[in-house]
Amino acid sequence: MAARDGLVQSAIDLVRRYGVAGTGVTRLLDHSGISRRTVYLNFPGGKSELITEATRVAGCAMTGVIETFGRRSDPEASIASFTEAWKKVVESSDFLAGCPIVAAALGRSEAPDAADAAGAAFDDWEQALAARLRAEQVAPETALSLATTVIAAIEGAVVMSLAQRSAEPLDRTGRHLAELIRAHVPSQRPVVGPDRPLSA
Repeated sequence: MAARDGLVQSAIDLVRRYGVAGTGVTRLLDHSGISRRTVYLNFPGGKSELITEATRVAGCAMTGVIETFGRRSDPEASIASFTEAWKKVVESSDFLAGCPIVAAALGRSEAPDAADAAGAAFDDWEQALAARLRAEQVAPETALSLATTVIAAIEGAVVMSLAQRSAEPLDRTGRHLAELIRAHVPSQRPVVGPDRPLSA
């Protein structure tokens, strides 16, 4: 299991940096320090099977992060934490490593099953965030739409941050997503009335 887990983690790290096409078996062997025989013992389908499993593992890990943030704080704070987590990822890699799920989604020609796993991961993220919003009395359809918007915006901002070598796209996106959540979550809307005017 240690060898299998090591291969999966190497695949995640490399796909984040080089994409699916740039993550060849030789590069995986060099990065993991694991023999070619061990790769095929653990993943008889070779690179495609390994990348698919790496995508599944990375997707599940991020689902766990979203759920953990959601349990610890209100939706606005959860989204801020999610954005900050991505800032740390791109900054710590000197803007060389992004989201392995996006990379897998874009690598369908090389690993179609991994692209399908990426689609499943995005769906899991949406459902996790939508569930948190529903718990705040947001209507189900609105909760899912908001979840899609949040995830699409943050993932797009990650790509922009890598391209521009700056975390500013993530900062700006995070600020406006916070405004969006405040507008839709009843408990976070500003109180407006005779005792508290909108301008207060």
